[in-house]
Amino acid sequence: MSARPAVLRELLERYERLSAQSPEVLAEPRIGDLLRDTAYTLCVTTGTRDIDAALAAARARLAGTAKATVPAPAPAPAPESGARGADTPKVADEARKTALEAA
Repeated sequence: MSARPAVLRELLERYERLSAQSPEVLAEPRIGDLLRDTAYTLCVTTGTRDIDAALAAARARLAGTAKATVPAPAPAPAPESGARGADTPKVADEARKTALEAA
């Protein structure tokens, strides 16, 4: 079972926002606790044991989710009869190739 992309994205953004704070801000007990709690939650959510692996796993899952939500290309039209129809499969193959390269 894995976290929903929205939850994973929120955890990742929170960790990045907190870890970008200055050392003085991170020294505040509340901020330090939030950073540690977020790092722990990221590790648990991604099934990893250290924050670097958790960050990599979260980013990979989110990247995979983004690719999975890209709509598939529309199917090619049925070939027509006659001389013009002879080119249709070639055009459809080129369209599919272009769509796959874009994804």
